[in-house]
Amino acid sequence: MSFKLEGPLLEGALVRLEPLERRHAPGLAAAAEEDRETYAYTWVPRADEVPGYIDAQLGRAADGKLAPYAQIARATGRVVGTTSYWEPRSWLSEDRLDAIEIGFSWLARSAQGTGVNAESKYLLLRHAFETWGVSRVDLKTDARNARSRAAIESVGARFEGVLRNWSRSWAPGEDGRLRDSAIFSITAEEWPRVRGRLAERVAARAARSTARRAG
Repeated sequence: MSFKLEGPLLEGALVRLEPLERRHAPGLAAAAEEDRETYAYTWVPRADEVPGYIDAQLGRAADGKLAPYAQIARATGRVVGTTSYWEPRSWLSEDRLDAIEIGFSWLARSAQGTGVNAESKYLLLRHAFETWGVSRVDLKTDARNARSRAAIESVGARFEGVLRNWSRSWAPGEDGRLRDSAIFSITAEEWPRVRGRLAERVAARAARSTARRAG
């Protein structure tokens, strides 16, 4: 595939998505240790695992399989999690990208429910559809992860089904086991509708955040 997967800096009102670098390690280590019970079926590195985690992500990026990001809360300037583009697919032409997945996403407890996730997805989806011109964006999660499934549906993705024994399990205590994955997608035809609703949601959350800081 001649298309080269590189994720640019993406900035919104609530979150800034910076291409992941080793300098993000201290912030990610602190974020990863917040209330770990909220991560449930999502694997999040421990503080001492963060340098190796970043090296692994940068290795995947060098192979053209991943474009990893650090999520930065604009209100505080703190690193609050990661997300990525990954599994680029080109079917019609090697010169263009036809489909991509958004994954490797997690947020510190303090950033959950703040609108950071919604705006992060908005920025990634907008770039994928409007700059790269993809036909489809996928999002997957452990089929048992009700919180993650609800979050994915809330951004406007459509549930397509459960892929059985689809990938390794990231749940604590399930090393060496496979998981069922719930798969969701947004297509290019659906994006204008999804974009409008998601943009309104993010704008409302940003306005509330600004009002709180002003007060």
